[in-house]
Amino acid sequence: MFSTTEIGIDLGTANILIYTKNKGIILNEPSVVAVDTRTNQVVAVGNEAKSMIGKTPRNIVPIRPLKDGVIADFDMTAQMLKAFLKKVSKKTGVSTRKPSVVVCTPAGSTAVERRAIDNAVKSFGAKDVHLIEEPVAAAIGADLPVAEPQASMIVDIGGGTSEVGIISFGGVVSSRSVRVGGDHMDEEIIQYVKRKHNVLIGESTAEKVKMEIGYATPEHPEETMEVRGRDLVTGLPKVITLQSTEVHRAFHEVLESILQAVTETLESCPPELSGDIVDQGITITGGGALLKGMREWLSNEINDVPVHLAENPLESVAIGTGRSLQMIQKLQKAIK
Repeated sequence: MFSTTEIGIDLGTANILIYTKNKGIILNEPSVVAVDTRTNQVVAVGNEAKSMIGKTPRNIVPIRPLKDGVIADFDMTAQMLKAFLKKVSKKTGVSTRKPSVVVCTPAGSTAVERRAIDNAVKSFGAKDVHLIEEPVAAAIGADLPVAEPQASMIVDIGGGTSEVGIISFGGVVSSRSVRVGGDHMDEEIIQYVKRKHNVLIGESTAEKVKMEIGYATPEHPEETMEVRGRDLVTGLPKVITLQSTEVHRAFHEVLESILQAVTETLESCPPELSGDIVDQGITITGGGALLKGMREWLSNEINDVPVHLAENPLESVAIGTGRSLQMIQKLQKAIK
């Protein structure tokens, strides 16, 4: 029976989401921790820590303990999870004492990376930890018929990784995981502005540019945006105007990497399942799926295959991770 102590966690590079069956998504906050370097104590997590990026005194450093979908800083990840669960327990009344947890992992993660996730979750007192591959979790959350003997294809574009998977009978038939996503688009925008305009902008500004005037399609209605940064020549604050076509050019290579993962996954798909994909199409999910024109761009690049946007792209993986607690037997092949 699914109780309030059984939770699903989407341990994302950009955001952490926690799901329970009874209350749905009970937490959705950035995967950021602010640490006091003098005492090594965590001073803030989530939204509060993200708002500090680029604005803190020297002794307080906001860090992202997850990189490319896997744990980069074990201790900070464990402390961040502990802080989030404490916040969840206080805010919602959901008991987080010795919970059973299902956590998603990138399809291409190594045994060492999976063990790090397992250990980090167990370190805050989890009773049982199950790992589920991210494409399967995303497909369940997007309401695709994963347990049926037919192909369901999912493209999950996250902050640190993009996962592509073809799922049938509850398991992954073919998959690719590329370590590029929304964060890399932000980084490419920063580098482009630096190279082209001699202006340095921050992560938050780059993310805002991507969300407001970023387009996946090269052909689109031209938009402009004023951006504030620091002139690298004079060292003084400067305002420049960016065009949406420039922004598209900036992260074009990231889109090409995602497209390559999609085509490679389709090429390695068994012919019996290829027909299902032509009929059912591809479902895109994750924060990157919300980039303007993403569905149209992928549809244009992959002829004859319809592309659908999941109902809740940002929450699909977390919802699927939580729901899989009820499907643990069916998904035994995918859960290690």
